[in-house]
Amino acid sequence: MFSKLALLSFALNAISARAQLVGTYETETHPSLSWQRCTRSGCQNVSGSIVLDSNWRWVHSNSGYTNCYTGNTWDTSLCPNNRQCATNCALEGANYSNTYGISTSGNALTLKFIQPNSNGKNIGSRVYLLASESRYQMFNLLNQEFTFDVDVSKLPCGLNGAVYFSAMDADGGMARFSTNKAGAKYGTGYCDSQCPRDIKFINGEGNAEGWQPASNDENAGLGNNGICCNEMDIWEANSISAAYTPHPCDGTQATRCSGTACGGQSNRYGSICDPDGCDFNSFRMGDRSYYGPGLTVNTNSKFTLVTQFLTDTGTASGTLKEIRRLYVQNGRVIQHSKVNVPGMAAHDSITTQFCNEAKVAFGDRDSFGQHGGMAGMSRAMAAGMVLVLSIWDDHTANMLWLDSNYPTDADPNKPGIARGTCPTSSGVPAEVEQSAASATVTYSNIKFGDIGTTYSGTA
Repeated sequence: MFSKLALLSFALNAISARAQLVGTYETETHPSLSWQRCTRSGCQNVSGSIVLDSNWRWVHSNSGYTNCYTGNTWDTSLCPNNRQCATNCALEGANYSNTYGISTSGNALTLKFIQPNSNGKNIGSRVYLLASESRYQMFNLLNQEFTFDVDVSKLPCGLNGAVYFSAMDADGGMARFSTNKAGAKYGTGYCDSQCPRDIKFINGEGNAEGWQPASNDENAGLGNNGICCNEMDIWEANSISAAYTPHPCDGTQATRCSGTACGGQSNRYGSICDPDGCDFNSFRMGDRSYYGPGLTVNTNSKFTLVTQFLTDTGTASGTLKEIRRLYVQNGRVIQHSKVNVPGMAAHDSITTQFCNEAKVAFGDRDSFGQHGGMAGMSRAMAAGMVLVLSIWDDHTANMLWLDSNYPTDADPNKPGIARGTCPTSSGVPAEVEQSAASATVTYSNIKFGDIGTTYSGTA
């Protein structure tokens, strides 16, 4: 997954920052969402809820209602340094539906891309699954499968309805960092394999020191620090293209970085994580008739996607050896597409051999292998990961890495460059936010459990 800088883009300045204290202006009420745990004996309903990432919330002075962060700059009187910022700023509860366009109904979660509200509009969102009011639902997926239904019919070029796992702390970081008083209840502790520096509070402290406002986003910027952790992208997709991608890191716990040690555009491979991952995008892998409107997996209507994490021992204590994907649509099980790329075997899943061959065939750096490969991803899964569900546009690369030719100056006939049918001129956030203002994504019927127990259908 590329940088999620665009996830922080808001026209509503009052909800553009993140802090660690808790305000009292708005009560935090988590929308309910049910899911299922499945075994050979059947599936059991679980009554849970979701929480909004703290970067979307209104943050103000602890002694009043002055914004700690306005536009894409900090209030230096409230945040003269990182530690003082956490002391001076309070994080408020969220009005999920009216302010953010987030709604739930039974086992379904709908995220609106643009949500008009009394103060302007909200753009994009990111939420997490909660096991309780103060702890995220942790997933240990070795020798398990994870399944959900999705409708991407209203997601055009340039948008991403993403579902992934992040190696976040179960409590949002409260136990490790004494200055974090908000925790998972308020959506704190985000991290990913890009070691993002656009996160406004990290490890219970602000990220105000060295903050540079973004030149192409009036609500975002970069601080001196970033936050790195393992990431398993289950689903990055719109109606045109889809990919699933493991991104291992050198450890299993979220780790703060500084400057070029966070990687990024000036030093992409300088962090402890794999920024590229080992992705399986059917279009990129040579099957251009598999996924899209009217194709084998028809994105004009809802479908089920199943992801299986197979180990070398066939047990939860084994090491991850293969990540398999299949779909179910209209009661029919659809096996995954096969690779059709010169120099690669006809793989239909992610394995070490698949990753090695893809890196060679595409001429890509093997940062996946350098950071532990499948074994590294396996260690992160064994430690437990948090489920993330989001909708976003891309201020860094216009989502072209997912649905178009990327890099744009490379020959699209070269293996690995073409990733979808979207024009290279598409995905510009200012344009997408106008043309796709009504875009939504709905995730529903989330299930996880023993291999083969979370779906049904005819072959």
